[in-house]
Amino acid sequence: MSVYEQIKEAIVTGVYAQGKRLTEEGLTKDWDVSRTPIRSALKQLEFDGLITPLKRGFTVRTFSKDDLRQIYDLRAMLESYAAGQASAHHTASDIEQMMQANANYEEAIRTTQQPHSKRIHRIIEVNKRFHDAVFQASQNKHVQELISKVVVLPFIYRSFYWFGEEGLWQSLGAHQTIVQAISKRDSERARAAMNEHIFRGRDYVLHYYEGGKTDDTDL
Repeated sequence: MSVYEQIKEAIVTGVYAQGKRLTEEGLTKDWDVSRTPIRSALKQLEFDGLITPLKRGFTVRTFSKDDLRQIYDLRAMLESYAAGQASAHHTASDIEQMMQANANYEEAIRTTQQPHSKRIHRIIEVNKRFHDAVFQASQNKHVQELISKVVVLPFIYRSFYWFGEEGLWQSLGAHQTIVQAISKRDSERARAAMNEHIFRGRDYVLHYYEGGKTDDTDL
């Protein structure tokens, strides 16, 4: 794993919390590397939108509840549009990729023997694979680029921690509904299912930020 990937994961998982100041000097000590890979990592993290520059150093980007609502509103609009487009333009291979991602997602949920963090990493990986398959099936590269700009990784990651088992299974069910609608070329159903799926994720994130807790997902 590169230095960039390690720092990114530390931000995404909350090891480096929102508002934390990051400096080249401090990061070289944290990761026991020279300043060159740290500088490169910071440039990429700023491009990713995960950190913001200060006069000296950077700070981990902070999000308000209004920011979160706006981000998820944009995601819902863009991803539901992509699902509608996928219902019109998908190929048999696209459907196969979605179904395989869902099968992997279910397998990841059922694998409860792993350490929680490792299991969540796998769930996030296959969830991304499912959504990427929907975007690919839309055959609209501009939508994919826009979505990549509004998907904020820290909250995607943490939402899966906060879901709890019931939320994870509900997410799988939503994926299955989306695939069925896309495969039947039912654009309105695909849009509606994706819209609800994204808003459910938003509600979990906002619930946490407003002081709520899920049954088994404390970090």
